This record gives sequence, C-alpha cells and structure tokens, in this order.
Amino acid sequence: MRKTLYAIALTLSFFFTACSSKKEEVQVEKAEEHNPDVVEFTNEQFQTVDVRFGGVITTNLSNYIKASGTIDVPPQDLVSITSPYGGSIRSTTVIEGKYMKKGELIATIENPEFVQVQQDYLETSSQLSFLQQDLTRQEELVKENIAARKSLQKATSEYNTMNARLEGLKARLRIMNINPSSVKAGNFTSVTRIYAPTNGYITHVYSNVGKFIGPNELMADMANTNNIMIRVKVFEKDLPNIKLGQKVRFRATGDSVERTAKVFLIGKDIDTDRTVEVHAAIERLTSNMLPGMFVNAIVEIGTSSTPALPQAAVVPSGGKHYIFVEEPSKQGEQNTKTADKEKHHSFRRVEVGIGVTENGFTAVILPEKFDPKSKIVIKGAYDLLSKMNNSEEEEE
Repeated sequence: MRKTLYAIALTLSFFFTACSSKKEEVQVEKAEEHNPDVVEFTNEQFQTVDVRFGGVITTNLSNYIKASGTIDVPPQDLVSITSPYGGSIRSTTVIEGKYMKKGELIATIENPEFVQVQQDYLETSSQLSFLQQDLTRQEELVKENIAARKSLQKATSEYNTMNARLEGLKARLRIMNINPSSVKAGNFTSVTRIYAPTNGYITHVYSNVGKFIGPNELMADMANTNNIMIRVKVFEKDLPNIKLGQKVRFRATGDSVERTAKVFLIGKDIDTDRTVEVHAAIERLTSNMLPGMFVNAIVEIGTSSTPALPQAAVVPSGGKHYIFVEEPSKQGEQNTKTADKEKHHSFRRVEVGIGVTENGFTAVILPEKFDPKSKIVIKGAYDLLSKMNNSEEEEE
C-alpha cells in the first residue's frame, strides 16, 4: 500500500513539474511574440498594404534656428485718439475690433467753452477790420504830411497784434474741427467732432457717452494693420548666424498655413533672458493676422548636407517620431510553430530625431547603431503604425 501511494505521489510530482515548465515556456514565447516595437503581417494582409522600401539619402536642406514671438505693429502705425479740448462725450461710434477709415467720425464732444472761442474769433475779426481801415487812413495822412509817422507806427502795431490774435483763434477752431467761415456766417456750435486720423482697427476703447474727458485724455487706440510684422526672440548664441534679408517661416496661433517673412531689423540690446529681438516683414498679409498673436518661427540660415528620408517615411506618435525597418524573416521558427505559419513580414519601429522638412524630405537623426543597409519603409508607414496601435488595443 505504501509503495502504491509513493508511486502516485511521484507521478503527480513529475506531472506538476512538467506543467510548470511548459507554462514558463509559453510565457517566454508570449514575451517574445509581443514585442511592442514589432508589427507583423500575413501574406494576405501584406498584399493589401502598399509598402515601398528605400534608404537614407544625403541631401541639402535648410539649416535653421527655432524662435517664437508675436505679431506686432510698428510704432508709427499705432495711434492714440485724444481730444485737444475737454468736454462731455455726446456720441461715439467706436467699438473694439471695428475697422475705421481715415476721416470717419469717431465721437462728438460738447463743451460750452467752444462757444466762447467762436465769439472771441468773431469779435477779433470785427476789430481787425476796424484797425485795417484805421491803418489805411493813417497811411494816407502820412503821405500828405498831415499826420505824424508815429501815429502810423502805432496803427500798424495794433493791426499786427490783432491779426496775430485772429490767426491764433482760427487755428484753435480748426483744431476743434470747427470751420471759421461758418463762424463768420454766425453759425455757432458747442460741439466738436473727432475723426479717425488713419485707416485701421480699434484695439481699445476708454470712453463712453456722457463721460467727461479732460484735454488730451485718451479715448481709444487704433492700429493700422497694413504694415504688421513679426517680432521673435533669438538666443544670444544664435545671433552671429542672423543676417538681414534672411527668410523666416512661421505659423500664427490657430493658423494651419505656414507663412513667410524677411528679416529687416536685428535688435542691439540683449534682454535679461539672453535673447535678442529680431523683426521680420510679413510678405503676404491676410485679414486673420492680428497684433499680439503668438507665432512659432524658423529662421533659415543657409543649407547643409544632412541625412534625410521622404516625408511619408517619418510618422509621429505620442510626441515622438518613428520609422519602420523590415525585419529578416525567421523561416526556421515559422516551420516549427503552427501559430506563426502565416506571419511572413515583420517590421520594427525605430525612434528617430527630426530636423527641417523641405521639398518632400525630412532631415533625420538616426540611432548610433543603426544599420545603414536597412530596408526602410518610405511609403505605407502610417498603415504600419495604425496596425501596431490596433494590435496594442486588442491586447489591452
């Protein structure tokens, strides 16, 4: 009886040991099969994917400096709208973002003191007319030796003084946008008008109807966007490579189109963050470019010979960039493993660094031990990445 129990126990021990060993082999095989950087296709699947192979080439691509900044307006195209005289705002037509043409009415300002200026102008004009007549009479008397020359000099002085006062009042009326001829006709007004000094957009409004503003108090800001530019910051170490006339490629926030500009001014002052401002004129303006928008830019500083691949060969995923390389087939393993009989095409994902993309090619930085003879997928890489991602989701 004891021998029988001992035999049964020994048999069970061998059985569990064999099962455990087989389980470990299966786990090892699964670990080998599920390489996250390898994607496999059967012959039937591979026929549906248009895959083409190629290799790394050396070509001349632009060398560049990365920079960031904003769309800006030159100081001469930024206008602060003020009134030379204080008063209460009677009406206004401005609103932030509105486009105004030069000479278009912005606001009307009312002040009773405007009437006093017009009254002074009319009175001075009348007095000047009298003094002119007196001057003419004195000139005639001097010619006939009836009056002394001193009287003529006095009349001339009074006339010139009154004429200067009249011209001063006339200038004040013009600043108030009040026509002196209308005042002479007896048309007085207590309202002055403020007009747009140039074409542009209203960027800020600081006034409203009924508000009293003082002389030269800011009412609104305008920006003429016909000459907008980009202003980017370049690090001190890159400054020797920046030259006037260099091409700048940039994208504004929310803009999917890459646009170009040319460097026309390089700053001479280094900021505390060790950067220098570089200004570039935008070559083709569009209505969606507004002052203050953030831009990412690339300043082209020449060309250099660099390893590159067709743009379609490099695919982004998870903030990184990859290429796919064909793996050599393992025929021996395929004959011994039933589950792998249909797998004939394997591709390994390789992470690479990238540079500038130009003329359909992307500059790449390959791993140190990368085999230059590897067959790289230059068409169909997105399909391989999609298959890999789907496989990972199925496994999860």
